[in-house]
Amino acid sequence: MGDAMQAIEFLARSEHRVPALEALAEERRDRRDLREATGASDPTVGRVLRDLEDRSWIARDGPRYELTPLGEFVTERFVELRSGMETCETLREVWRWLPREMEGFDVESFDDLVVSYPGPSYPYTPVERVSHLLESTDSIRGLGTTIYKSGNLEVFCRRVLEGMEMEYIYSLPVLRAIVDWNPDLTARALERDNCTVFLHDGLPDSDRCGLNIMDDCVGICGHDPETAQLEAVIDTKSPEAREWADAVYERHRREARPFEVRELLTDGSRRESPLRVEPR
Repeated sequence: MGDAMQAIEFLARSEHRVPALEALAEERRDRRDLREATGASDPTVGRVLRDLEDRSWIARDGPRYELTPLGEFVTERFVELRSGMETCETLREVWRWLPREMEGFDVESFDDLVVSYPGPSYPYTPVERVSHLLESTDSIRGLGTTIYKSGNLEVFCRRVLEGMEMEYIYSLPVLRAIVDWNPDLTARALERDNCTVFLHDGLPDSDRCGLNIMDDCVGICGHDPETAQLEAVIDTKSPEAREWADAVYERHRREARPFEVRELLTDGSRRESPLRVEPR
């Protein structure tokens, strides 16, 4: 353990060792090439090369240097570690909103993340991110509480009325809350042929987050269960994340039942409703 940690420290504490290894992973290079690739001075490049040769990670062939098989192994593993830690740092502020019950979720699948959460002086960043994603897609599938606050619901309904293909799985309480927000507007949206709603009584992570699948990306939206406030939006174009999201959605879609208007009318206080959609 001690030697391994010292090797990690050896790479991490230097500004130029890892860039030199990454440059050599692309192709053999001489000292001038490495100066350009790393931005280091000639004396610094010389020291870096000696250090890496001492560890048998590179070898010299005439004027050029190349990775040894051991150097290839070290470079690949360190870059993977760095990438993982970058993802960890990106998610540190929003970890509590990540799925825990959606089977198969793996942080490693969510690379090239865009993370949006309320800042101390501007709390609307996640709402604006969701609106941007809605404006940028022609179709959306999802489950849970992803589109819940009025700032996003208005855009959501407008996009449905404009023709965006929408298929969603809600719990009945969440759907009721959405309809109560603006019964007339939601009725117009729900009546559209491009809008399909299903109900599910046991959606995963219902007190934490929901899932969106759009044309070009997958998004996770985290909400405060007490206030329904949008707390975090995590979206990615990762193919691995889309494969996972598709599997989660299809699994719960098979378990869901078609939405019927009468289910919104079981509460005695809802004697009338503008919803006139036919059961699907």
